[in-house]
Amino acid sequence: MTRVQPLRGQVAIVTGAGKGIGAVVADYLAEDGADVALIGRDVGALKARAAELDERHPGRSSYPVGCDVTDEEQVRCMTAAVADRFGGIDILVNTAGGTGPIETPAQDYPVSEFRTILELNVIGTFLPCKFAIPYLIERRGGRIVNIAGTSGLRGYRNRSGYSSSKWAVRGLTRTLALELGPHNITVNDVCPNVTNGARMDRIVAEKAAKVGRTAAEVYADFAAQTALGRFVDESDVGEAVRFLVSPGAKNITGHDIPVDAGWDV
Repeated sequence: MTRVQPLRGQVAIVTGAGKGIGAVVADYLAEDGADVALIGRDVGALKARAAELDERHPGRSSYPVGCDVTDEEQVRCMTAAVADRFGGIDILVNTAGGTGPIETPAQDYPVSEFRTILELNVIGTFLPCKFAIPYLIERRGGRIVNIAGTSGLRGYRNRSGYSSSKWAVRGLTRTLALELGPHNITVNDVCPNVTNGARMDRIVAEKAAKVGRTAAEVYADFAAQTALGRFVDESDVGEAVRFLVSPGAKNITGHDIPVDAGWDV
């Protein structure tokens, strides 16, 4: 049976698409028929990923573009190149981001590190929105999905920079939802909790070293904080994004969608 492709003919930009959640999201949107622009700084990884997607999901196209999402001119050129390549833009998914220092009280948090994580997570979400929005308006509708996080739903002890950045992404999301609603553009964010993958492995290892515990103990502590007693997978986050850009989510906008195994309950 032929798979239904609800995004056939649509053009999606996915930032941070070379690995992790971004790579999963790009795969899912391609599977659903979208032409996908894969954005990131590692051009080699993006090209390899694009080739994989085109082989696995024929009949549509992938376009790798090297871009630092914190650089205004690079983002402007990137969105223009995508629109020129495909004739427009319908979907923007911002997954590019970082974590910053962990287990670091505010008084010990280097100001330079605070600025860096805000620049990456907030400016790096704002700029793709800023430059993609005119193209979405031109199409008379579209979808924007940002990746926030459960650390933007509550305070996060010893992670002031990261938590602040994710609260800001939620505020940006809601503001854009109000601004773009009249143009039939929905704007939402997905809030993952601790997510299986290389990034979480690194965070757990760093935390274990700082607090003098084993990685297994740190993993168990994180999992115990959720109703389901487990981490989420990158595919879980990808499925949430896939829904938010689908026709079934046409009347969902300005909302935070926690994918957290029941952490924020």
